[in-house]
Amino acid sequence: MKLVSVNIGKPRPNPWKGLSATGIDKRPVDGPVAVTAPGPKGTGAVGLAGDRVYDVKNHGGPDQAVYAYAREDLDRWQDELGRPLAGGAFGENLTTLGLDVNEALIGERWRIGSKVVLEVSCPRIPCATFQGWLERDGWIKQFTRAALPGAYLRVIEPGDIRTGDPIEIVHQPGHNVTVALVFRAMTLEPDLLPQLPAADALPEEIRELARRRTTR
Repeated sequence: MKLVSVNIGKPRPNPWKGLSATGIDKRPVDGPVAVTAPGPKGTGAVGLAGDRVYDVKNHGGPDQAVYAYAREDLDRWQDELGRPLAGGAFGENLTTLGLDVNEALIGERWRIGSKVVLEVSCPRIPCATFQGWLERDGWIKQFTRAALPGAYLRVIEPGDIRTGDPIEIVHQPGHNVTVALVFRAMTLEPDLLPQLPAADALPEEIRELARRRTTR
């Protein structure tokens, strides 16, 4: 398990949400990149030095500090979309190899390189920016049906990372709530919502949403 690219956003206009910019255009970078825990949501801060988000209401902050997507899943989408997808094409900071990101448990911890430790917090939910960026009508529905959302991560131990760093799973919690299960529960399979409270590491806003939806 390793990083095949570390990707930093290049700001570009965001006509799809009417915002001044978007950071979804991530590009692989050479050399080490500092990883630190960002401040609270709403500032635009994220975990990788040189990167940021511009839709500060919906992105960024400690629970969405870093976004990871598997190279294997990008390869599947390449075949389905009929176009090449470089590392960072889905707006991910980390493109991984040999790690089933969507089957990672909420609260699972990964060591990357010698120092950095990240914790799986929640899945990515697709939005209009993602659909517009890929220039594909119906992309949100297509992505949702596939249930391959990739994972947001928190920064537990800071440090530097670079392409080629090994990834090691150093902790797994004692439940079965995966990234993909949370995504399916929040989108097309609400019958799964009662399973989510078992994952203490889920962001509180998702836990509260699950509680509200299951008590209606």
